[in-house]
Amino acid sequence: MTTDPTPISVAVWRSDRTQPLLDGRAAIAGYAPRFIDAPLEDIFSRAFDRGEFDVSELSFSNYLRLTVAGTCRYKGIPVFPSRSFRHGAFYVRADDSIREPGDLIGRRVGVREYSMTAALAARGALRDGFGIDTNRFKWVVGDVDEVERDKIVLPVLYKEIEIEALAPGELLIERLLAGDIDAILAYKPPVELQAAQPRIRRLFADHAAAERAFYAEHGVFPVMHLMGVRNDHAAADPGLGRAVYDGFVKAQALALEDLFYEQALKISLPWLGEAVARTVASMGRDFWPSGLAANRKVLERMIDWSLRDGMIPHAPAPEELFLSGLGDS
Repeated sequence: MTTDPTPISVAVWRSDRTQPLLDGRAAIAGYAPRFIDAPLEDIFSRAFDRGEFDVSELSFSNYLRLTVAGTCRYKGIPVFPSRSFRHGAFYVRADDSIREPGDLIGRRVGVREYSMTAALAARGALRDGFGIDTNRFKWVVGDVDEVERDKIVLPVLYKEIEIEALAPGELLIERLLAGDIDAILAYKPPVELQAAQPRIRRLFADHAAAERAFYAEHGVFPVMHLMGVRNDHAAADPGLGRAVYDGFVKAQALALEDLFYEQALKISLPWLGEAVARTVASMGRDFWPSGLAANRKVLERMIDWSLRDGMIPHAPAPEELFLSGLGDS
């Protein structure tokens, strides 16, 4: 007698790492997932605030913060559908004298969300790569290009860090161009950067070179997102976590295979092979690993960054972030 697969809701952003699950080339064995493909900010708020999904992609930094506080609705799975270096996330005025990261000490730096993972990784890059204490920046939280929120809520911090919120209706890009703030830390380029003669520039003109140098020295490829299973489902169904892990690992393996396929380009980049070869030369072939063991170093580093940023009161062991039974992954 066969058992019908268990229906579950899975909220995940569509990327090459998740597409095989969405189109059926990979599966969460024993389950019938209903996929919710939505903007990431929407997924995160619906998951963290309401626990709306059985399985969800989650912001790593906010997951860590809520887990340490004991208020997270989810338990982590050590697969990471989003990773990114963030040296390129700092923007300054094109005519400003700010040239080096150290020039930001004591300055006002805007950020959409102090606790977002992109900001965590960007601050970590300055701290570890340049010895800069980003707690000496004056942080200003607000929307970048358009008003997205009625109210800016500042995070609870466990260190004395100067942080304030923009007034309602104000935008960080306007404040930057007016000279009221000195830089913006943004997870995507402000629209102004696309202008014919942009009035802003990246702090790191060749951020890719800085990121490769950072990886060569530290061996850390920052995690942006992880997958999580809602606590009640994790407790009631011990096999769900492993099934989710295996399904996402398979999907990611298929995505990486596509990068190495040379007969006809599966990715719309004319010199894809060159980019892949350069990445492998810098980071090895398994440059996007899953599992706790292969990611222990980056997880420990990011936990330390969060502690130094005042977002958590103590540093948990990486094992504490994930479902039991996946420690051997």
